[in-house]
Amino acid sequence: MPKNQFRMLRSALTGVEAVEAETHHSFARHTHEQFGIGLISSGAQKSLSGRGMVEAEAGDIITVNPNEVHDGAPIGEGRSWRILYFDPAFVTGLSHEIRERGAGRSEIPHPVIRNAEIATRFERLFRAMTGATASERLLYEELLLQLVADVMRERAEAEERPMVPASIRKARALIDDDPLAAVSLADLSRESGLSRFQVLRGFARATGLTPHAYLIQARIHIARRLIAQGTPLAQAAFASGFADQSHMTRVFVRKYGLSPRLYADAFL
Repeated sequence: MPKNQFRMLRSALTGVEAVEAETHHSFARHTHEQFGIGLISSGAQKSLSGRGMVEAEAGDIITVNPNEVHDGAPIGEGRSWRILYFDPAFVTGLSHEIRERGAGRSEIPHPVIRNAEIATRFERLFRAMTGATASERLLYEELLLQLVADVMRERAEAEERPMVPASIRKARALIDDDPLAAVSLADLSRESGLSRFQVLRGFARATGLTPHAYLIQARIHIARRLIAQGTPLAQAAFASGFADQSHMTRVFVRKYGLSPRLYADAFL
């Protein structure tokens, strides 16, 4: 695969997306609505995660939780990886099955896992989900359950994440409730009871994103869902609050590395 290329592959299961990448690209802070489990194939990278800054190299499993702010930059010449993205309900259901009693985990505890056996299992699952063995449902269901059990079994660190202040939760909810609405710092200030500077600083500290970046991320999530449903790109851009298709495309590529067109083609 050429350098700086992203490929969206057809997946054998609805609710699971498969991506291959080889790139020097440095990603700005962003989120996914899905769980991600991947494998660094070559090179290395450093990234922000829900557990702080981490580094991953060839052979390491990388993970991300839904709406977890992260970024990514190469260490050295670049890196390549393969990753599967899972709809949250998909993983939650598997987690309940795996635990059998009680509730399943709500998140994957470790952003980087160094375990050759898990890496091998991921490789087999990725090939089964995207290759000639995609028709062998028993095989990839078996591998999928084993992989999710592996990454969820790892024990989380003892420290708890800090609670988001109630004032910031109110400001965040104003965006979450209607990401298409025009919102200003004054609106967020009024909703939270903080000054504009306090809400700007507190929002970034609590979420990892400024209010504007959070709003744009919410809109690109809407666009991604619409595109996956087959909505024409221009219509998806308008319906998700972007000025035009080119604006949506720039944001999509910056955050996910591939164009909306390539993403849409994987669902044809």
